[in-house]
Amino acid sequence: MKKTAQNDVTEENSIQIGAAVTEQRLADGENMQRLDFTVTGMTCAACQANVEKCVSRLDGVRSASVNLLSGDMQVRLDRTKTDSAAIIDAVRHIGYGAQIKREQGGGHGNPGADRSKRTNPHIETAKALKTRLIVSAVLLVPLMYLSMGHMLSLPLPHAISAGNHAPINALIQMFIALGVIIVNRAFFTRGFKALFHRMPNMDSLVAIGSGAAFVYGVFAIFCMIYALGEGDSATVAHYSHELYFESAAMILTLVTVGKWLEERSKGKTSDTVDKLLDLAPKSVRVVRDGKEESIAFDQLRQGDIVSIRPGDILPADGRVTEGQAFLDQSAVTGESMPVEKTVGDSVISATKSVDGAFLYEATRVGEDTTLSGIIRLVEQAGNSKAPIARLADKISAVFVPCVMAIAAVTFAVWMIAGQGFEFALARAITVLVISCPCALGLATPVAVTVGTGKAAEYGILIKSAASLEALAQADTVLLDKTGTVTRGKPQVSDIITFDGMTQEKAISIAAAVESGSTHPIASAIIERAGDFEIPESTKFSYRGGLGASAEVEGRMYYAGNAALMKLAGTETDKGEAAKAAKALEADGRTLVFLSDGEGIKALIGISDKVRADSREAISDIKALGMKAVMLTGDNRASAAAVCREVGIDEAVVDILPADKEAQVQKFRAEGRRTVMIGDGINDSPALAAADVGMAIGAGTDIALDSADIILLNSSLISAAGAMTLSRRVMRNIKMNLFWAFFYNVLGIPIAAGVLFPAFGLTLSPMIGAAAMSLSSVCVVTNALRLRLVKLKTVRSEGQETKKENKKMNIVTLNVKGMMCAHCKAHVEKALGAVNGADKVEVDLENAKATVYTACDGMESELIAAVKNAGYEASAEK
Repeated sequence: MKKTAQNDVTEENSIQIGAAVTEQRLADGENMQRLDFTVTGMTCAACQANVEKCVSRLDGVRSASVNLLSGDMQVRLDRTKTDSAAIIDAVRHIGYGAQIKREQGGGHGNPGADRSKRTNPHIETAKALKTRLIVSAVLLVPLMYLSMGHMLSLPLPHAISAGNHAPINALIQMFIALGVIIVNRAFFTRGFKALFHRMPNMDSLVAIGSGAAFVYGVFAIFCMIYALGEGDSATVAHYSHELYFESAAMILTLVTVGKWLEERSKGKTSDTVDKLLDLAPKSVRVVRDGKEESIAFDQLRQGDIVSIRPGDILPADGRVTEGQAFLDQSAVTGESMPVEKTVGDSVISATKSVDGAFLYEATRVGEDTTLSGIIRLVEQAGNSKAPIARLADKISAVFVPCVMAIAAVTFAVWMIAGQGFEFALARAITVLVISCPCALGLATPVAVTVGTGKAAEYGILIKSAASLEALAQADTVLLDKTGTVTRGKPQVSDIITFDGMTQEKAISIAAAVESGSTHPIASAIIERAGDFEIPESTKFSYRGGLGASAEVEGRMYYAGNAALMKLAGTETDKGEAAKAAKALEADGRTLVFLSDGEGIKALIGISDKVRADSREAISDIKALGMKAVMLTGDNRASAAAVCREVGIDEAVVDILPADKEAQVQKFRAEGRRTVMIGDGINDSPALAAADVGMAIGAGTDIALDSADIILLNSSLISAAGAMTLSRRVMRNIKMNLFWAFFYNVLGIPIAAGVLFPAFGLTLSPMIGAAAMSLSSVCVVTNALRLRLVKLKTVRSEGQETKKENKKMNIVTLNVKGMMCAHCKAHVEKALGAVNGADKVEVDLENAKATVYTACDGMESELIAAVKNAGYEASAEK
């Protein structure tokens, strides 16, 4: 289900990423809410399926989703019919532990909460398993010596050697094996409890398999003692080789080895979250009552003035109040180069000052910071389920009962076939211990957790596993032009006047008309007119996607596109205005016509520079076999110029912002799987309508509710990286699922003895246990390979604007020979091609060209460029 579009987003909106609120009201009913729980005691996919099934059966529960890797459970329920206590009781009744998250405190959402007590549960579990493993191994060595030493002709003390002393040997083996069972009793307590609740899991298989081997060994000892009393040495000798104590102990030890390796590997999947948590500083310098003092991180409050020096990490989001510095934002946005921040600029937590000292006001602290939002979103994505996991979940729900049934059938068949009780029991035990539901349960969540964590390292935040899967399947990328392909900072590049109106008069009137608008183009016009007196305007009217009108100096003026001019009764396709418009459009300019209702008085060209890496990103997207389409309100000529520059093959032009959603639906109706990439503000409906909505914004100013994936930087390189990573993750998941299914489909029949009639081959229970342990380890290890994926790093947008922040030199040239708008365009193009020319303005009416550059002594080079274009030029004195 797609999210509801959010349109009212301003530049002051902070990131609030993936606010994983423990309890939130859902849109489908006042009484519906979501609760997040932590479930303990789960060891395999069958456990996960059992908990989900148990909770889902409760009256009032709409859905329950359990993540085996993290132990998290999300429940949607009707709070008038059930509550958290009922859910916790239900989970505990079937043998697991449950606790609602809001009662735990110190969650990962706040990097500074209980930092000293923060632990990785998988690492803690691995430590406990390591202790069990060491004790089991120490006991297993003498047990194997006693049970199999004779096969290697190893000496044994006479008191426990074969013959009439065999029962003593057997009793020693039993007590040693009992020690291993006691150390690993968790398999039996959890396994039999689940079995008694008719919800068997992997522990049940291990407990039954090793328990059966141990019980048979005890039975063999009784038979040996009875035979000894009867003087039957042959029976004593027979049962001395059929004890299976070493199998019982070896099964438990090997499974513990596998669990230990698995938990260690799982612990590495959360490395990204751990690294993010460690980004928060332990102490903070603040200025209070005019004095600087150091406080603990968790004592920082909203409104505090924070003092930052070179090398410091920012503890909170805020706004610079004094000083300037270059900040390394790579840990959050993935940008490779430091970004300059000065007074008034917003800053985000977890960034590092590499040069410069400044003061800033903390506006968002603790759980409200960007860093906390990122951590919540990464955890939320890791806890979600991909649709591809549904088959594995369905199989996991019935896997263990089916395996137990297969083991029973195996035992019966071999007994009927006359192979004897010991042979049939060994085959049944091997079937039980070789089966591995863990691999099925871990195949998807481990890969998703590692993949979304890797994405976060590059400033790519993926909200859910479903979004990740949908992105991997997408074949069409729809891109908004302004702010996505371009930098979203329009500037007035051309002012062409008609009917004797001066450029100053034209830009002043246009600014007066646009003064009531907040559109970026209106802001560019107002900024350009900043040096002139802007007259008062009345009767302001704004028409979305068209322009604005207002009464200025007693006359009604219209400033907007050709469609607005048509509504105003002014022709734009005839005369000098049409020629000038065509020339500007050919150079990719967005046109603003200024009309008084009787004719075109001026033509204002608006330029918006293409992002430095847009062409590279589009090339990467197309290399993935995806179709790139640009959506823009510009006309075909302007859009074609941008498409040529960045390599986009198709553009949908002359559309209003509200029409973008319809275009997305059109592509989906054609069978296309779409990704909509936009600035997340005006594009919210289209982002919500696409299969995958991707919000690209300058760090924090993005509409988060509408997007499935959030890019913390302003680069399409990250969008291409997200698509590449999604495909790698899905390929990894498919490999894991294939291995999990293949292993069980192949391993269970071999364990049952299907190769014995033809080849005389069987698997011992010990080999079966070893194979089971390694299968889940292989799945986790394969997913961990995603940590090695390298994506392209983003060139900082701050570096792109660095030149603009420098002091600009202005070079003015007198140009002779310009006769029309085409000539003007040729001169502008020639000057713009000169290296170091940051901005070019050509005044056709006054025969002048103005070049803004950060370089010195460029007059001769600029004059030469104009002459090469076929015109005369000289520097203005």
